[in-house]
Amino acid sequence: MGKWLMTLIYLAVSVFLTRLIPFSSFFRNLDTMMHEFCHALIALLLSGQVLGIELHSDHSGVTYTRLASSWSSLPVSMSGYIGASVFSLLLFALHRRRAQRLGLALIVAVAAVMLILFVHGGFGMAWLAIFIALTGTMLFLGPKIRNFYYLLLAFLTLEESALGPISLALIALGSPSRAGDATNLANETGVPALFWALLFVLVSLACATRSLQLFLRGRKEDKAYGR
Repeated sequence: MGKWLMTLIYLAVSVFLTRLIPFSSFFRNLDTMMHEFCHALIALLLSGQVLGIELHSDHSGVTYTRLASSWSSLPVSMSGYIGASVFSLLLFALHRRRAQRLGLALIVAVAAVMLILFVHGGFGMAWLAIFIALTGTMLFLGPKIRNFYYLLLAFLTLEESALGPISLALIALGSPSRAGDATNLANETGVPALFWALLFVLVSLACATRSLQLFLRGRKEDKAYGR
């Protein structure tokens, strides 16, 4: 419990600091992109079809699928929040290994797949095109600028992947029929939406705690090396 309390404190500080950075709201859509991409990926792995994806300027998104079987909706619905949390952890794991360029290349690859295959109009299409151009450019800039950009994306994704499930849990508590993926899971299983939302919160906090541990351990090692 102590570790999770520290995680919440770090997240609160991170949210405050990142909101001071101009245009940080633009990059928060990265978490939405990964959330929807994970829905699409699991649907395809389970022999379903992805009819299209929408990304919106308010950081929300929708994935339209045609699934091969009714039970497939369970892993597809679960994959969004859980996948985004795991992706955030992956970014910090790559940072610990000083593989920021690989991480940025992975982000560009996912964004390109989204643009080519799934998102074909509206805000999402414009956002993806600009984001790919900007992130692709960062791959060829100096390490200091590239690393700052990478950490900005990593922390914004960390924040959104944790705050999203918390917000979902609050919605499920007051309006369980409007809790998105948690509502879908409740309709399929009969288990209350609040349960699924809290499950997403637990997974996100576990990933966030591990992510911060990797980041802080890496900073300590850098300082030790510097001395």
